[in-house]
Amino acid sequence: MRSVNAGERPAITDWHTAEETDLPELPEVETVRRGLQPVMEGARIIRVEQRRADLRFPFPEDFAKRLEGRQIIALGRRAKYLLADFDDGMVLISHLGMSGSFRIEPDGDSPLTPGVFHHERSKDDKHDHVVFHIDGPAGRARVIYNDPRRFGYMDLMVRAELAEHPWFRSLGVEPTGNSLEADELARRLAGKAAPLKAALLDQRIIAGLGNIYVCEALWRARLSPRKPAGRLVTKAGQPRKALERLTGDIREVISEAIAAGGSSLRDHIQTDGTLGYFQHGFSVYDREGKACPRPGCGDTVRRIVQSGRSTFMCARCQKD
Repeated sequence: MRSVNAGERPAITDWHTAEETDLPELPEVETVRRGLQPVMEGARIIRVEQRRADLRFPFPEDFAKRLEGRQIIALGRRAKYLLADFDDGMVLISHLGMSGSFRIEPDGDSPLTPGVFHHERSKDDKHDHVVFHIDGPAGRARVIYNDPRRFGYMDLMVRAELAEHPWFRSLGVEPTGNSLEADELARRLAGKAAPLKAALLDQRIIAGLGNIYVCEALWRARLSPRKPAGRLVTKAGQPRKALERLTGDIREVISEAIAAGGSSLRDHIQTDGTLGYFQHGFSVYDREGKACPRPGCGDTVRRIVQSGRSTFMCARCQKD
């Protein structure tokens, strides 16, 4: 059984616009996955409240009915998509869009909201669009999807067909752990005249990497966002030292952001309602006019516009 609405929806490269690739970024989505995992993995869905016919796209036909009674066997992620695998071979795909979030409300207890709030999450019932009533290892709970702007979406499809779906078949390598290697990145960047910043944001090259962490990684690697991407690759197709350095910096900045809970700028919140703290460690992103934090630099962070979006950089540090 194929996704009911797959044919009505644009491919990933058609609608991932400049602003939408900024929020949420991969670390935020991974933080959400880790927050949901202890409650949802192994749980059975008792009932689903679908409170509207669509989000960004229409829900698949019989959405609630097809989920009720099913057991979640795994909760994963691919790029910025959350993936819930069920015992019947189906997978629920969720994308948070710009303002989507989940919250967990255990039965007979207060919502999971530990920590200090820096930004009030949406609690207006009219923005609670889907409620999953579940019973699992952690007990009974409600997992609520809230999305004021309704740029998020959900779909159902067969796991065996996932890799060939338009949303997934063109996705590049994941920038986490050892998945991203300099040799593989060299193969993907070879011959490209596009600016390095644009190439790194291309989801067909690296999946889930967005504007915030590209700016941070390029600053760490001392690379100009304007530099033609192909110049980081030798004529023989091998990665230059600058690309090896950049590859490591991408992995590190993503890993650090996940550990810190993501950047959580603007609307994004974790599943417990708190904001992440990586934003307090930004070196250049959204720091226009402030001193470059690299010791001995003495220059200031500048903002330039590339392909309609802001790039933050230090012109003195990032000449390579």
